Amino acid sequence: MGRRSSGQWARPTDQRDGAAVDVLVPTCNRPAELAVTLAGLAGQEDPAFAVVVSDQSAGQPAWEHPAAAAMVRVLEAQGRPVTLLRHLPRRGLAEHRQYLLEQSTAGQCLFLDDDVWLEPGALDVLSRALEELGCGFVGMAPQGLSFLADRRPDQTAPFEAWDGPVTPERIRPEGPGFDRWPLHNAANLSHLGADLSLEPGEWVPYHVAWLGGCVLYRRQLLVDAGGFRFWSSLPAGHAGEDVVAQWQVMERYGGAGILPSGAVHLESPTTVTDRRVEAYDVVLDRGSAQAP
Repeated sequence: MGRRSSGQWARPTDQRDGAAVDVLVPTCNRPAELAVTLAGLAGQEDPAFAVVVSDQSAGQPAWEHPAAAAMVRVLEAQGRPVTLLRHLPRRGLAEHRQYLLEQSTAGQCLFLDDDVWLEPGALDVLSRALEELGCGFVGMAPQGLSFLADRRPDQTAPFEAWDGPVTPERIRPEGPGFDRWPLHNAANLSHLGADLSLEPGEWVPYHVAWLGGCVLYRRQLLVDAGGFRFWSSLPAGHAGEDVVAQWQVMERYGGAGILPSGAVHLESPTTVTDRRVEAYDVVLDRGSAQAP
């Protein structure tokens, strides 16, 4: 079902219609940021979506904060099913993402970090792009708008739009394509989008090393590529779990970034302070990524 307007909020609603997208939001100790993330979702129109929030906060869950609770009520009044889960003890980022993936049943699933705001229409662009491109995932790299005056031409130089179908790629450190990672720093995509002079509603797929924060997958293809089941081979303190999952999907089905990016990074301090272990160093070098 589509988004219910304010004139319909008090009417009984039937939320049994299947969602086209499950929005999966892992959160930990970020009640204010979660409220903003949920507010961005409340501004989306199509396609029909459901929201799953999984909380690993040390104290009360973030959705109990008045601002976050209000946004949950707005989403539910709009006819968007919201599932609120506590997932403890903490076993690391990859395990948390695998847990969220296992809650999803829709054909598409969006992993959305708890510090990302989506502009209205962004979810529709992502969903249509995924269908049109026929690849394993698409994403919008979150932009730090405090950097709008900070142009970094050396970091945007690797930008390459897809010319033709999105095809599988193999990305590894020191290999082809890995040098694309600075594309997503600061507000680089905002500068690239302005330089391309795209018309309203127009979007361009481009080659990525990986994407963080806002990635829409074909759920079954992510599952078939192994998902995040490699979590058991990692220590709880790790980073880069999304990189491993995306590389495994990219090798089979391809993946693309979408320009312009309608995702905004809230620029709050990271809650992932222990980054000594990069997931790809452990999982891919040891060959422990689980095949389907």
